Amino acid sequence: MRLRLCGSTPFRRASSCAVGGWPAGGRLSFASFTPSSRTWSGIHGAANSSTAAPAGRWIPDQVRDDGRGAGRRRGTVIGRLAPTALLAAAALLATPAAAQLVPPAGTPAAPAPAQQPGGPAGQTPPPLEVDVTGGISAPMPIAIPPMPTQSVVQTPAGPTDRLGRQLSEIVANDLRNSGLFNPVAAAATRAIAFPEVTAPAYDYWGGSGAQALVQGYIRANGDGTLTVGCYLYDVSARTELTRQGFVVPPSDWRRAAHKCADMVYTRLTGEGAYFDSRVVYVSETGPKANRIKRLAIMDQDGANSRFLTAGSSIVLTPRFAPNQQSIVYMSYVGRTPAIYVYELGSGRQRLVVQNVATTFAPRFSPDGRYILFSMAQAGNTDLYRVSAAGGTPQRLTNSPGIDTGGSYSPDGSRIVFESDRSGGQQIYVMNADGSNQQRISFGGGRYATPVWSPRGDLIAFTKIQGAFRIGIMSPSGSGEKLLTNSWQDEGPSWSPNGRVLMFFRQGRGNAGKADLWSVDLTGVNERRVPTPLDGSDPAWGPLRP
Repeated sequence: MRLRLCGSTPFRRASSCAVGGWPAGGRLSFASFTPSSRTWSGIHGAANSSTAAPAGRWIPDQVRDDGRGAGRRRGTVIGRLAPTALLAAAALLATPAAAQLVPPAGTPAAPAPAQQPGGPAGQTPPPLEVDVTGGISAPMPIAIPPMPTQSVVQTPAGPTDRLGRQLSEIVANDLRNSGLFNPVAAAATRAIAFPEVTAPAYDYWGGSGAQALVQGYIRANGDGTLTVGCYLYDVSARTELTRQGFVVPPSDWRRAAHKCADMVYTRLTGEGAYFDSRVVYVSETGPKANRIKRLAIMDQDGANSRFLTAGSSIVLTPRFAPNQQSIVYMSYVGRTPAIYVYELGSGRQRLVVQNVATTFAPRFSPDGRYILFSMAQAGNTDLYRVSAAGGTPQRLTNSPGIDTGGSYSPDGSRIVFESDRSGGQQIYVMNADGSNQQRISFGGGRYATPVWSPRGDLIAFTKIQGAFRIGIMSPSGSGEKLLTNSWQDEGPSWSPNGRVLMFFRQGRGNAGKADLWSVDLTGVNERRVPTPLDGSDPAWGPLRP
């Protein structure tokens, strides 16, 4: 079963959550949202419907649909949206157990009388916001104390008090890694009591330098699941901004932390979420001349890495299917490059195109119906597409040279690819049926591995001009910008929200390591993504359901 969220941007799921009034029998409705009425209900913790609701309920000033497929909330504290030029813009590997937002009894007690918002002399503080449009000069200070538990219970994931500390650490790491937030050091924070989750000590947190505060709790349920609550507060305005809760199996406790971080990130930046996602990549060991390459998968932060293939044959360019249930990749089985689909649920692998010459560089279409790939025949390499179920390939390009590296636009109407038809590797775009092929790259050097942003307004690529660097440009070829400046960076892949790119960096010499790295669209926040072994060819999946 899947995570069921309330009080989040996926409004389509809100119908499954209780709304309005007090649930019978003193059950709890956690931050549920009704799109039709556009109202929120906060945590309810009472024995019957006659009990007054606790203070601190947040009613958004507006719910806005900005054309990205889901409404965005803006309340007392407004998140700033990046301009169009920077709004760039799968993997269900296991189906999580039920995640419903009806925490059992024992949630934090009703808060004390609400502290009055405002600064000195009742002045209203300016809106709390994070600017994602320029360089990162001053990340927002944010406090994230350990999440308390009402009673310590041993679970398959560990005792709940330890899990509370780990949850907060993951939230802090996610936000820090975005480059937009600066979590307050542990020495400047303190543990909070369970009732304090909904009644923050604003004076204390203001003294720590924090502008925003994330508090939460964890509770073990009688059915073996875990409930995790997550709250975001504006310290200066002394107001609650938003809240979410998750009921997850112990094996998915890390997902609850990533979801909490996503809630904070989207609320304060206005950008889409991306922390609760996974990456498939090629794990590498051995010398460069004799590498063992295996398919591997992990959380976006490098946790929970595991192998999918044994390494008996070389694998390259893995890509998620839109339904997050399979991966398409190239393998040298029998020493001939060919395209295979790996089924994540069963571990089965199947050949996509039978009895043909060399095939490589596969990628699913956005609707999952087709696989786009390159095929070499009679000394020429062109782009083809084939049904995801297999069948006869359809040729899309027919020019002298090598056409490869195809990537669909998010709506599936166009394809970007690289071609050396002009004498060197350049980037071209065409309609999905192969018509209207046009070159869009005209800078110095060569261009490779183009990939369309999930938002549709940018194309990432590898620029080859002495060194290999990661860059972006518009679909028309304008606004070219290089984001990295190392010796060999290549193979960019977009985060689900289109604001971050993951790529791999190769070291110099025969012993040079291959590592996964990420960089945001400013080019400022660059960091290494940890993997157990060397890593290459990352493919970032969409948000998990």
